[in-house]
Amino acid sequence: MARTSDTVDAIGAATAHLDPPLAALHLPSLRANVADLRRRAGGTRIRIASKSVRCRGVLAEALGAGLRGDDGVRGIMAYSLSEALWLVGHGCDDVLLGYPTVDRAALARLGADPTALAAVTLMVDDVRQLEIAHAAGAVGARVCVDVDASLRLGPIHLGVRRSPLRGPDDVEAVARRAVELGFRVVGAMFYEAQVAGVQDNVRGIGLVKRASLRRLLGLREAVAARLADVTGRRPEIVNSGGSGSLAESAADPAVTEVTAGSGLFVPGLFDHYRSFTPRPALFFALPAVRTPARGHTTFLYGGYPASGVPGWDRLPVPVRPAGLRYLPREGAGEVQTPVRGDVAIGDRAWWRHAKAGELCERFDAIHVVDDDEAGGSGPRIVETWPTYRGEGKCFG
Repeated sequence: MARTSDTVDAIGAATAHLDPPLAALHLPSLRANVADLRRRAGGTRIRIASKSVRCRGVLAEALGAGLRGDDGVRGIMAYSLSEALWLVGHGCDDVLLGYPTVDRAALARLGADPTALAAVTLMVDDVRQLEIAHAAGAVGARVCVDVDASLRLGPIHLGVRRSPLRGPDDVEAVARRAVELGFRVVGAMFYEAQVAGVQDNVRGIGLVKRASLRRLLGLREAVAARLADVTGRRPEIVNSGGSGSLAESAADPAVTEVTAGSGLFVPGLFDHYRSFTPRPALFFALPAVRTPARGHTTFLYGGYPASGVPGWDRLPVPVRPAGLRYLPREGAGEVQTPVRGDVAIGDRAWWRHAKAGELCERFDAIHVVDDDEAGGSGPRIVETWPTYRGEGKCFG
């Protein structure tokens, strides 16, 4: 497996003629990550989470030009209904919303489009969401029920605050109301953030992950059975997992599909998982523009913090040259980022975003670099893919 330093050297050589700031994707690493996700899923279907990608070119690399996929990788989990409708317009025939929506205009568009109605599945965890969708005209839409997959130990809540539905009885109430309103209930989703989204170097996290997975084994099957009671058929979708828990979720017989997105790019927050070996694929370059003091360099731009609880782990990770360190009183700045380390004015440094798809909100395009070992000409840019932003799309 290529070292990250070798990967950065390759993309650096291929993009040497371009002025930074720029974003670059190492195609062999992306393809290796897709192959590794397939391996870890063990035959369970993988759905691609678009929020961790936000670039149609990357979606097409994972799913094929028509965004249809195959038996191993198929379907997109979108984060916006407007985005889902846009993806359907580009050929995708299987889009699961990862979150509830109350976008009445988009719901009306969904209800008026038979192709979209067949392709898009709404996410719900409250009767009110169903009522809004019904009033907007999305009658007959497919719906999936989001189930809380957090772990509670007495008063302690471990995981994210998502769905209020804790068990089969809660799920049944929402599912029955959905059927009464004319929706098609097709499945349930379980996102165990405390397993998929927490690195293995956090003290005590192994116990939390094991306890969470034990609880989910029974919960997923119980919810699937209850939905079968309500609808008269086994759920089409029992979705679970994330890039950090792919193999564990796929091992549950009740699970029909697992979701992965960050595992395509492998951002900084994925550096400390024991379940897989990270192979970073997406990087960005910044130009050195100042030498404010001996042993210091200032780069233009760079203030691209990741979402979540503010902290040093949310800042971009300096990669090349090695040894660059943030100043504790400044961090990554809005239009300049000073660091400890020597880089000559006019040269560049390479960084990784802490999270995956959020970098694409900062750049219009990603330069795609292939090693071109067979051709003998060395690393080169083979394509340039517009991001969502580059296509003029902002879905929130």
